[in-house]
Amino acid sequence: MGFVKTKDGVEIYYKDWGKGQPIVFSHGWPLSADDWDNQMLFFLKQGYRVIAHDRRGHGRSSQVPDGHDLDHYADDLAAVTAHLDLKKVQCPNCREAMRLMRHIYLTGVPNIYVFYCQRCQYVETVKEEKAAA
Repeated sequence: MGFVKTKDGVEIYYKDWGKGQPIVFSHGWPLSADDWDNQMLFFLKQGYRVIAHDRRGHGRSSQVPDGHDLDHYADDLAAVTAHLDLKKVQCPNCREAMRLMRHIYLTGVPNIYVFYCQRCQYVETVKEEKAAA
């Protein structure tokens, strides 16, 4: 557990448990990283490294009045993944979180490329060559 500071000075809280293939959990409004504890404990027991963060303005992250959009959320999560040096991250959340992870990848963080939604069985893989943006 810790904090990482983003380019615009926002402190983002994160949990990082275990070792192995990383799985990143990203919550929606108005939740926090704590809402993933049951799922994180399950995957931790299966040998995964599990990470969750509080989005800006949520939970223990900085309470800021602006930056509540996909670009900022993506930048914030990119700061967490870079800080933790995550590789080949899986995201078991639904499409909102996958859009966020894909946005991060297409805007410059090449280590996130497998997107899987447990709930609706949606899978998307971004090729190593970035799509023309």
